[in-house]
Amino acid sequence: MDERAVFTAVVYVLTSGGCAWRHLPETFGVSPATAHRRFSVWTKDGPWRRLHQAVLDELGARGEVDWSAAIVDAASVRAKKGDR
Repeated sequence: MDERAVFTAVVYVLTSGGCAWRHLPETFGVSPATAHRRFSVWTKDGPWRRLHQAVLDELGARGEVDWSAAIVDAASVRAKKGDR
């Protein structure tokens, strides 16, 4: 399998704003199952965090990141009744 095609398909799903794996367009030449399986393996192995850090480092070196402001996003977690 062409790694670049798989990577492109995975990035498409992640950045498309809601494309389900099963709706991955055939034009990528990668089956939805293969793309999802490879994404799962890559997520376990950790390259996304390293890639994100590399992009931030590069943009920071160019002065293209405004570090004076940030947005924090967090998943909601239900508190158990009685926990305070």
